[in-house]
Amino acid sequence: MSTIYDGGCQCGAVRYRATGAPLLSCICHCAMCRRAHAAPSVAWAAFEQSRVSFRGSPKVYASSAEAQRSFCADCGTPIGFTAAYMPGLIDIAIGSLDAPQELPPQLHCWHARHLAWAEYADNLPRYSEFPPHD
Repeated sequence: MSTIYDGGCQCGAVRYRATGAPLLSCICHCAMCRRAHAAPSVAWAAFEQSRVSFRGSPKVYASSAEAQRSFCADCGTPIGFTAAYMPGLIDIAIGSLDAPQELPPQLHCWHARHLAWAEYADNLPRYSEFPPHD
């Protein structure tokens, strides 16, 4: 039986289901994620796009020439991230999961951009930029 991760936005207009284990879960410290979430960092889980289905349509914003961010058009909750440099994958904001405690991050990415006052007391690997991938 496959693992199922359900989640959605604050108002309930957008719901999603991801099946199977994520390929990666991380805490991102890049400036774009900070700005998009109005937070010092963002926890993401990367899933194959084919394993994520939506009920309700998130609005999509092209945050750069290579990347798109999705969110609820009604309440503004950030939900997803896709980019040309990770074809076939979608990052889901772990904070939008119904049970975010079930998917702890495995590493920090873009740590070279982290805010000095926002340190995490963990022993997770830290990558100065995007972590290595196949």
